[in-house]
Amino acid sequence: MLRKNQHRLAEGNWKGYTLLFSTCLLGACGTLYKDSAPGGEVDISSIPDAVPQMEQRSKYGNPDSYEVNGQRYHVLNDNKGYFERGTASWYGNKFHGKRTSSGETYNMYTMTAAHRTLPLPTYAQITNLKNGRSVVVKINDRGPFHDNRLIDLSYVAAAKLDMLRKGTAPVEVRAIDPYQVELADEISAPAVTLKTAGNGATPIQTELPLQPKLPSSAQTNQFYVQMGAFSEQQNAEMLRFAVAENEQNSDVHIQQSSSTDGNTLYKVRVGPLTSKDEAMQLKERLAAAGLSSPHIVTE
Repeated sequence: MLRKNQHRLAEGNWKGYTLLFSTCLLGACGTLYKDSAPGGEVDISSIPDAVPQMEQRSKYGNPDSYEVNGQRYHVLNDNKGYFERGTASWYGNKFHGKRTSSGETYNMYTMTAAHRTLPLPTYAQITNLKNGRSVVVKINDRGPFHDNRLIDLSYVAAAKLDMLRKGTAPVEVRAIDPYQVELADEISAPAVTLKTAGNGATPIQTELPLQPKLPSSAQTNQFYVQMGAFSEQQNAEMLRFAVAENEQNSDVHIQQSSSTDGNTLYKVRVGPLTSKDEAMQLKERLAAAGLSSPHIVTE
């Protein structure tokens, strides 16, 4: 992310565009630039991982090369086979609501990250090598430009990896090919069960019957796109306002409910919507806008 004129673009045709480059260590271990977590608790369990999907290369943030603090970085042509281990840091409140290198708005409550050379966007699996926890993020920003840092994670992604307290963690970064993910979803193996032959012969593999579809009258016909859930109403209001600005013709509201520990949760939702197709279109539109990591719920 841009830190006040601390970079210059390598390509002339990028003149006039603003790339937001991260030029220092962010998060709990920051020294030059103090960052912070949001006030109050955030229900990270309600925020899903980023969902890999086929997207065009961003118009912004993908020059052949660029220079920061005298160091030149070359953007990779693609992310196929990318795998690397290094140190992750995180960034949060200081840059919340500001533009990322890809042009999307940075939202610390979504599963995103910054990387110096991977093309934008890139989906990647991040594994904390100390505790084995893994998340999937969308890389939509540039950085970190601090010695010995491989990737900057959003506040929520870092929280899910349990690395907020120390501020950094050794991680493994593995790029995900959305095409392969979609292909795997389409070509899923049928459910099977093993039936043992009475004579002790090799078990026979048989397909389980498919679950019958419920009649249309019994199916839920109201869908919502949930953007996030928070323990602090102010955080929910911030996200609701951002979504409402982007979806001016949609009903964006906050629904209160109780969490398992009895506290109040403030859920930011859009809807109701009349069909799953409509909900899917809205979810994809909101995800493309970088507002959150939306998911569909039914009631």
